[in-house]
Amino acid sequence: MPLWQVYHPVGAYSEEQKRGFAEDVTQFYARFGLPKFYVVTLFHAVPRASFLVGGVPSDDTVRVVIEHIARHAEDSGLRERMSEALARLLAAHTGDRGLHCEFHIDETPRDQWMIDGLRPPPTGSEAEQLWAQDNRPVPY
Repeated sequence: MPLWQVYHPVGAYSEEQKRGFAEDVTQFYARFGLPKFYVVTLFHAVPRASFLVGGVPSDDTVRVVIEHIARHAEDSGLRERMSEALARLLAAHTGDRGLHCEFHIDETPRDQWMIDGLRPPPTGSEAEQLWAQDNRPVPY
């Protein structure tokens, strides 16, 4: 499960822009075989007076906290390529719109994750493919 928490200025994104942003995030992971329902994107509008960067109020900054749970990148080269790809994805929704963006990725151990009381199936397994096809968790 990738969990994206997007902290942004109030009014930075319309409902339609949020949906487009979340769809781009979802497609990024789906192309690697993750079920779409694994991907959760939360938008948090933060008032200028409560969004301080270097102690100064900001109304043009987006801060993204990404938690990777379903997949982990073990190889440093792969982590770098993934970070660069995510930076490009984010640029379309931030920098290209005049917003400053910063992000980081945390990785949560897979054995500390469940959906509807089910442990996720092994990566690439037939059960995971079924979850992706049905777009929901099913007992296996």
